[in-house]
Amino acid sequence: MAKLHFKYGAMNSGKSDTLIKTAYNYTEKGLDILTVKPDVDTKGEDKIVARAGGEWAVDILATPDMNLRTQVGLLIAERALTLECVMIDESQFLTTIQVDQLYELAVLDDISVIAFGLKSDFRRQLFEGSKRLLELANETEKLKTMCRCASQAEFNCRKIGDVYVFEGDQVAIDGDGEVTYDSLCGKCFLTEEAKSLAA
Repeated sequence: MAKLHFKYGAMNSGKSDTLIKTAYNYTEKGLDILTVKPDVDTKGEDKIVARAGGEWAVDILATPDMNLRTQVGLLIAERALTLECVMIDESQFLTTIQVDQLYELAVLDDISVIAFGLKSDFRRQLFEGSKRLLELANETEKLKTMCRCASQAEFNCRKIGDVYVFEGDQVAIDGDGEVTYDSLCGKCFLTEEAKSLAA
């Protein structure tokens, strides 16, 4: 039986890079795949873009109201695919219903699904898509990255310019305007949060 996989980690943990490498491995062996990215992620437009420089064309730019199971079925028919796997970048931005549809793709349609994304936002709260993926995924894997102090990073800390911020909308795309993120361990995150509150 195919499975729904969720591979998550803080920023800079190589999620998009791993997706691109996995997609390449499938296609190099002549296996059919489809790649998906929520349209709210405007970085790279219709491409998955990794920090290491890799890119991969997206087959489906998912709007919040799109039925992913239906859309995958349409592309299978249109392209005459023998689909082996669906890979999703930035899966934290999916809706609960869309994650349910991905689970159905795996369990009912026997198509492997690998979702890559963040677990929590810059306030350490779960994204809607990540929450549902943690509830439904047959397998989860944490991808690791390092904090500035050389500990394992756990959280994403938002910066506007050079200032760490701890309030604001849940979604702000890295590199959009002055928005950037640091991947921090719990101690460094709490230290920056305390400085912000004291300012």
